[in-house]
Amino acid sequence: MGGLRPWARYMLLVVAHLLAMGLGAVVLQALEGPPALQLQTQLQAELATFQADYGACLPPGALEELLGVALRAQAHGVSSLGNSSEASNWNLPSALLFTASILTTTGYGHMAPLSAGGKAFCVVYASLGLPASLVLVATLRHCLLPVLSCPGTWVAARWQLAPAQAALLQAAGLGLLVACIFVLLPALVLWGLQGDCSLLEAIYFCFGSLSTIGLGDLLPSQGHGLHPAIYHLGQLALLGYLLLGLLAMLLAVETFSELPQVRAMVKFFGPSGSMTPEDQGGILGQDELSLSTLPPDAPAAGQAPAC
Repeated sequence: MGGLRPWARYMLLVVAHLLAMGLGAVVLQALEGPPALQLQTQLQAELATFQADYGACLPPGALEELLGVALRAQAHGVSSLGNSSEASNWNLPSALLFTASILTTTGYGHMAPLSAGGKAFCVVYASLGLPASLVLVATLRHCLLPVLSCPGTWVAARWQLAPAQAALLQAAGLGLLVACIFVLLPALVLWGLQGDCSLLEAIYFCFGSLSTIGLGDLLPSQGHGLHPAIYHLGQLALLGYLLLGLLAMLLAVETFSELPQVRAMVKFFGPSGSMTPEDQGGILGQDELSLSTLPPDAPAAGQAPAC
């Protein structure tokens, strides 16, 4: 396969991606089709029972109209079902969680602007806030990644590991640490606090949040049975969890992307020409190289810089 032209490699990568999408679609269709059909049948049976019991008291089409209004309101996060903790969907904790879901690109979909001014503000806010969030995350990553690599470096020196083995050990250790602290541990807490949530659903929610998928089908308790103060405190905790968890996920992804096996795969699908020293070094290595090769003093005026 090393003799393939670059365009053939790109086509191979695109075809593999499309096949993976098709395989995922087939598996989800097989898994989710029967439960969805069963739920639809159950809903139709419930509506038929309600019409048979109370149809004489309602004008024709009144129930469908009411359900349509309720569903349209629910799509914007407005619902009359719930306790007093959900009386205002745009209180400060809820608004902070909404802005965090925008800046982290999670987008749970549990709330949406209703007014034209709110929609316009979201466009401007996301256009300015997303680049600022990326700069913040990149800065924190640059500061934390060398610190997190110290244990792996010490173990590699202690056990006399090869660079490739040390990189794999560091990536595996960081990935396990992130999975335990930001996925498994919060899932156990959520499972213990929320009675109507299984452990699998809690892990599914945590992973969906940190991977910025944010399907919005699961949200922590949504205020049911909780005191308003506890509910709002949980929203603030979720806000911090999103910010810290996204940073941890990016650190793990950055570490795995620097593995020799991953870089060899990227090189295979890259241009066939020789790689430059900048391409051969990782992002962190380039930064360290540029910092280590800076002269201690700036060149004097009129003195040409050394080539």
